[in-house]
Amino acid sequence: MAEREGSVAEAVVGTGPAPMLSGSPVGERGSMAAEVWEGLSEAPRTLSSKYFYDTRGSELFVEITGLAEYYPTRTERTLLERRGQELLRHHAPRALLELGAGSAKKTRVLLDAMETRDGGGVYIPQDVSGEFLEETARRLRDEYPHLEVSPLVGDLTHPFEPDLEVPRPVMVALLGSTIGNFTDAQATEILTNIQSFLQPGDRFLMGADLRPSAGKSVDELEAAYNDARGVTAEFNRNILANLNRRLGTDFQPDRFQHQAFYHVEGARIEMHLVSQGPQTIRIPGQGIVELENGESIRTEISRKWDRPSVERLFALGELELLEWITDERERYALAVGGPR
Repeated sequence: MAEREGSVAEAVVGTGPAPMLSGSPVGERGSMAAEVWEGLSEAPRTLSSKYFYDTRGSELFVEITGLAEYYPTRTERTLLERRGQELLRHHAPRALLELGAGSAKKTRVLLDAMETRDGGGVYIPQDVSGEFLEETARRLRDEYPHLEVSPLVGDLTHPFEPDLEVPRPVMVALLGSTIGNFTDAQATEILTNIQSFLQPGDRFLMGADLRPSAGKSVDELEAAYNDARGVTAEFNRNILANLNRRLGTDFQPDRFQHQAFYHVEGARIEMHLVSQGPQTIRIPGQGIVELENGESIRTEISRKWDRPSVERLFALGELELLEWITDERERYALAVGGPR
């Protein structure tokens, strides 16, 4: 959820394949039920955060990004406003390929700079929702008549298609600290896929929410996931309501308490739903899950970074960290990398 930025398509990317839930064929519904069953049978019990994003979840997501406590979205946007044009001038990409683009809200500053320079350029918004991408592309073509907008349907966790051709040099962007939703192995695979696509002179731009520091306390970090109005709590419980509608499970969302905390050893926020009393949950086609009072289901992780951890991640993906840009309080960073 730290990787939230304004639309369902943006939110779904970074947490796995798009949830094709409404009207899903029986086979897909069965696969989803098997995945939910597997997650709830693990220790700790888990649900994939991709199931947050039904219509209501997406609306709550948008609301969260505007909350006073939720600093990552506005801090990243400020960094892009301050340094975006400079980055484009310095690295001079002919194309910008944004992974998990959604509505392209995050990259407007970069698009503005590309639009006004000689020759324009090519913007390639990538996301899992083809219909949403086409809508975004139509709007962007009206707003940026000097840019070529070429949407690309795909999942950022998958390798690039071998026949994908883009103007070079290209800048591949993964913003919103989306990378934080993945384990080490998953994040390394994503960066390895990106590295295999890059050529000399190409660049990778990544947003990273940073770990607590002198300028950012644990309290401030945790408050971003425990807002005073309870919007994040409603967002968290909505995952259960979504599964009830789509799978026929019988969760009682009001019998779960929202919990979000910073896990120091793992350098990550964990978001949980804690059972208020013993409960029996039916997963159609799979079986029964028995929850004890106080037992929790983990619904999301959001890893936090510092420069050494990003350098290690880049190295695992055969990338070199070229630029490290942070806000004054070092709460958030833009990392620019290139192929080794």
